[in-house]
Amino acid sequence: MDWHTWAACRGEDPELFFPISEEGASLAQIEQARQICCFRCVVVRECRAWALRHREDDGVWGGLTAKQRRALRARRSEADG
Repeated sequence: MDWHTWAACRGEDPELFFPISEEGASLAQIEQARQICCFRCVVVRECRAWALRHREDDGVWGGLTAKQRRALRARRSEADG
């Protein structure tokens, strides 16, 4: 089965995971989405890996914001050489 089947976000409003920005009033929304990912989701690692692999540039995936995923990709690129 596909990991999407087991994702905790399936029962939530999708807009929760796609805040307008990553600052200000959106920070509470991001934290709420991250709580679902990190504390309720059994496929958080698969989700995060998928978002990194597919260069998903919007939303909260696997408990990480787009900004956090970009930073992680940059660190990995630096480490690779």
